[in-house]
Amino acid sequence: MLFIDNEGITDPTLNLALEEYVLRNLPMDDSYLLFYINEPSIIIGKNQNTIEEINTDYVHEQGIHVVRRLSGGGAVYHDLGNLNFSFLTRDDGDSFHNFAKFTQPVIDALRKLGVNAELSGRNDIQVGERKISGNAQFASRGRMFSHGTLLFDSAMENVASALKVKPIKIESKGTKSVRGRVANISEYLAEPMTTEEFRTTLLRELFGCEPENVPQYKLSAEQWDGVRKLAEERYRNWDWNYGRSPKCNIQNERKFVSGIIDVRLDVADGRMDLVKIYGDFFGVGEVAEIEELLTGIRYEEEAIRQALAGVNLNTYFGKLTEDEFVSLLLLRD
Repeated sequence: MLFIDNEGITDPTLNLALEEYVLRNLPMDDSYLLFYINEPSIIIGKNQNTIEEINTDYVHEQGIHVVRRLSGGGAVYHDLGNLNFSFLTRDDGDSFHNFAKFTQPVIDALRKLGVNAELSGRNDIQVGERKISGNAQFASRGRMFSHGTLLFDSAMENVASALKVKPIKIESKGTKSVRGRVANISEYLAEPMTTEEFRTTLLRELFGCEPENVPQYKLSAEQWDGVRKLAEERYRNWDWNYGRSPKCNIQNERKFVSGIIDVRLDVADGRMDLVKIYGDFFGVGEVAEIEELLTGIRYEEEAIRQALAGVNLNTYFGKLTEDEFVSLLLLRD
C-alpha cells in the first residue's frame, strides 16, 4: 500500500477530485491510502436530494461548501476537526460491501490509542452507542474506494445545525440521512492531541513505521493539473452538486402583511419543474405569470433573483419584498 499526501489541501472540491483522479487514473498494481481534512463542508451522498439534507439558512450564513461525492450513503458534515481516510484498490469481487476489511485496520489503530472502537451495523464505527465514523464505498471498472470520516475534534453544534432539516414538507425519492448520536474521538483519549498529531499517529499505526518512512506515491505536476480540472468540471459544478438531486416536492407557507402565501414546487434535476402559488393575498396581476416566470429556473438564489429582476411583486402579492419572496421559495426564515 502506498500513501498519497494531499499536500495539506482543505478545499473539499479538490480533495474529492483527488480521490476520484487516483481511482480512475493511477496504476492499481498497488493499493493507496489517502488522508484529507476539509474546511467546513456538507458532503452529500450520490443518491441524495441536496436541498433536503441541508439547513439552507445556516449554510448560506456560514458560507459552508456543499459538495456531492461519488459514493452513496448519507450527508456528513466536515470541518478541520474531522479526518477523512480513503482506501483505493482493485475491486476483486469480494471487497465491495465488505466494510470490515477497510475499517478494521482503523479500528485496531484506535484501540492502540485506548479508544474502544468497533464496527457497528453495516458501515459505522462506534464507541459504545456513539458514532465516531461513517463509511461509504464506490466501484467503477474494476476499481473501488472505501472511505470514511473520523470525527476527532469537530464542532458538534455545527454538525447539528448544518444538517438540520427544517420542519417544512419536503417529499423526496432520494436517500435520506439518519441522524445518529455522534461523538468526537478526542473525548476518549487518555492524553490530548491535535488533529494533525492524530493523523500522524494513525499513519504510523497503519503502516507500522515512522511517517518519514511510509512508502508514497507522489503525483506529478501534470497529474495535479488533472485533479484541478476534475474539481472544476465536477465538484464545483452546480449541476453535479444540486442539479443531480432526485425529484422532490416542496411546500412552504407564510403569513405576510398582504396575507398568506403558499408555494408548491416540483423540483427536478435542481430546477423548478412546476410552480404553483396559493393564498389569501390581494394582488392586481395574475399570479400565473410569476409561476410561468419561475418554471424551469434553477432552484438557487442567484437564478431566482435574476428571473425576478424588474418584476414588481407588489402587483401580484400586495406589499411584499423580493427578499421575503425568495426566502419563502428557498425555505429560509
